[in-house]
Order: sequence, then C-alpha cells, then structure tokens
Amino acid sequence: MTLLRFMLAPKEQYIIKSARDITLEFIQDGYPVINKYSKAAFQQTSGELIPKAYCFDDLGVESNIKYYGNETNVMAEILLSRYDMFISRHMLTHATTNLSASEIENCYGNRVRSRMREMMNVIAFEKEAKDKRI
Repeated sequence: MTLLRFMLAPKEQYIIKSARDITLEFIQDGYPVINKYSKAAFQQTSGELIPKAYCFDDLGVESNIKYYGNETNVMAEILLSRYDMFISRHMLTHATTNLSASEIENCYGNRVRSRMREMMNVIAFEKEAKDKRI
C-alpha cells in the first residue's frame, strides 16, 4: 500500500495511518479523534472540499479502549462513519489486516464487516504464502 499510493494522481493519494496509533491518539484526545478520521476528514482544494482517503494499517491489532469509563471500539466507529461518508460523499477507505473475514466479524461485528465488504475491494493471499506483503 505504501508503493501503490505513489502510482496515483496527487489528489487521489491516501494517507497511511496505523490503527494502533489511532487508538493511542484516542486515549489522549478522546472522541474528536473519531470525527477527525471520518466526518471531518476533508481537505480544501481549489475552493472545493475533497474527502481525505486513508489506509488504516494493521487493522485488528488495536484493542477496545476505555475513555472515562466508556468502552469504545475506535476503529469500528471510524469505519462506520466513513461508510456513511462513502455513501454520501464517495470517501475512500483502504485497510491492511492479517485477519480473516470471520476474525474481522469477531473483532468489529457483522455490521462493520458488511460495510467493509461494500466499500472496499479484497486482495487475499493464500494461507501457505510465506510473506503476505507485496
């Protein structure tokens, strides 16, 4: 994904952000982090608001976070919000993960898995592959 983004036109390039780093950012800054990576993820280009595309790296290594006593699955909330923005504003989202589809469902729930399937294309590797990085 690091190399692929440089093959795109500059306005189509995405930002790679570790899912683990986002959850650590949530611990420090709270719920505005969810908004930062979803509903507020726009950039101004030539007087036009363009949705920011993100690639969430290593999805599934983060854990649920407690923030002032409330447990939150930060990445699930971000993915659900980005799905809404995908439908309304064509916001693109990419992700890398070592999880299978059923593990994604266990981690994030059926709703997130279903929406990820709709807004993302899957590139899968055989289980026997030595290294799943391209």
